[in-house]
Amino acid sequence: MTFGYILGAAVLFLIIWLGDGIRRIGSVSVGKTIGERGGSALLLIDLQSVFWDCGPYSDASKKSASAVILEEVAAARVQNHPVIAVRQEWSIPSTKVLARLTMRGQAIEGCEGTELAWLFSSCPDHVIVKRVQDAFETGELDALLERLDVGELRVVGLDLNYCVQKTALAARNRGYGVTVMKYGVLAAGPMEAAEKRMSSAGVVFS
Repeated sequence: MTFGYILGAAVLFLIIWLGDGIRRIGSVSVGKTIGERGGSALLLIDLQSVFWDCGPYSDASKKSASAVILEEVAAARVQNHPVIAVRQEWSIPSTKVLARLTMRGQAIEGCEGTELAWLFSSCPDHVIVKRVQDAFETGELDALLERLDVGELRVVGLDLNYCVQKTALAARNRGYGVTVMKYGVLAAGPMEAAEKRMSSAGVVFS
């Protein structure tokens, strides 16, 4: 067995391994369809220091979005609806490598900045850690929503084109009613394609 053969096999393995990481990051899970549930919850997605304070969002857009987010939190409190924050932490080996290569190493498990931004730190009743864009991927959010008897989700946070979109689609795959607060989300790029995909899946924009 030649060195060239070994090197080629190693490169092929690395490509496949990283490709699987890319697939996992952007996949939308399909879980068990929920039954009748009467409760509602507010989901805060990725409102972490590393994204909110250091992300590609303008001060003006953050000011506008934060006002809507905090209004939604206040409304949830009045209605006794749980507020659930979802935090991103890249912890799968292949996704950690991809985060270092393509995402400036942001939100890797154990790194600074994965905590909620100060503006939102007192908002949640529950905090869930996700490993990929889809917050349902680990099953922890499924279990929490079942325990809380939640069948309707209102969603705010970032980024609409990635984690908000994938989480909303995963929720619809399970039968949740999903409303995305259009002015309570941020996106680094054009949102039209993501909005169209979500709307086609039954996500409501308010």
